[in-house]
Amino acid sequence: MGLTITEKIFSAHCKKECRAGDVVMAPVDGAMIHDITGPLAINVMKEMGGGSVFDPKKVIMLFDHQIPADSISAAENHVMMRTFAREQGIHNYDIKEGVCHQVVPEKGRVKPGDIVVGSDSHTCAYGALGAFSTGIGSTDMAYVLKFGELYFRVPETIRINANGKFQDRVGPKDLILTLAGDIGADGATYRALEFCGNAFSDMDIPGRMTCANMAIEMGAKAGIVPPDEKTWEYLRGRTDCTPFSLASDEDAKFFETREYDVSKINPKIAVPHNVDNVVDVTEVAGKPVDQVFIGSCTNGRYEDFARAAEVLGDNVFSEDVRVIMVPASKAEYMKVLKAGLIEKFVEAGALVEAPCCGPCMGGAFGLLAPGEVSLSTSNRNFRGRQGSAESFVYLSSPETAAASAITGVITDPREV
Repeated sequence: MGLTITEKIFSAHCKKECRAGDVVMAPVDGAMIHDITGPLAINVMKEMGGGSVFDPKKVIMLFDHQIPADSISAAENHVMMRTFAREQGIHNYDIKEGVCHQVVPEKGRVKPGDIVVGSDSHTCAYGALGAFSTGIGSTDMAYVLKFGELYFRVPETIRINANGKFQDRVGPKDLILTLAGDIGADGATYRALEFCGNAFSDMDIPGRMTCANMAIEMGAKAGIVPPDEKTWEYLRGRTDCTPFSLASDEDAKFFETREYDVSKINPKIAVPHNVDNVVDVTEVAGKPVDQVFIGSCTNGRYEDFARAAEVLGDNVFSEDVRVIMVPASKAEYMKVLKAGLIEKFVEAGALVEAPCCGPCMGGAFGLLAPGEVSLSTSNRNFRGRQGSAESFVYLSSPETAAASAITGVITDPREV
């Protein structure tokens, strides 16, 4: 019997055949920590006896959640992590580069076939490049920092075959919301999602990142797109890696295979307070919104802002809506800037902020008051996620977000 991509990755790292269900101690190729979860991992590592990290070159550190420091405690955490980075010889991207899940791929810190862990649940985003990447807790991260390896149970794989061509103003975010609504919040718990079919092979890397990013919203341990020429082209100049083939064998055993025709997918929206509570936008059209957020590690790339700009056209944003836009990294910010889109958005009434997580986690800014409604391109809409526990967060694509920001109410982007 053949092997899935996930089984092949673990087999290569453990130097023995690994099958779904096996419990193995596997070395990691990268370990990412940021300003929220990093301090706990560092403190636990010190409690374990301290010493040196397993390999400073494989530890990725940056600050993205509370930047610039929005409280004294946040500033103290930043100082502690900067000190640790200097002592350990770790390169610290600090506050200068942007959101971890965008910076790691664009800096060439992940490649196909890698095992990468991060003390953040959306670390699964790197699977867009054919890696097995997954989020872990801060205490597990402390062990990884010290020893460079971790116990894993090799996940079973759910194969997603998505084929067809998207309708106008429908795209990757609508597809992954469709999957979340179909599979459910725990329907893929501790399994790997393997994204296949021509809808994914035709999809650009930013779109693949959007989908892999939200694998965790179905409980998945990882979300993986088999690497292809687009993958290697993205990595060219970012990292030294000779292209190779990595795909599941034809006779590999999958836990389940699901088929989707993306041409039949309409604009989707996740309504409060769960990501799998997904409906067509038309079912909630007309709902007034107080704030629209376009950004995050899910939809904060140039391509996302270009989609929003296409919908915006010569319109302006509603006077009744606070529109906050946050590119996911400095590199993406510069693309948006050079394309003239920041000027376009600001003139239309938006606030465009420096690269960071922004309103996504209800941290540094953009918090909601009780009763307020946010439409966000981010990945979670749990109660209290973006501020008050009495507020309401809806999730959508950049196209739907832009259309709704124009009208002031939730709007099908095909109608603008």
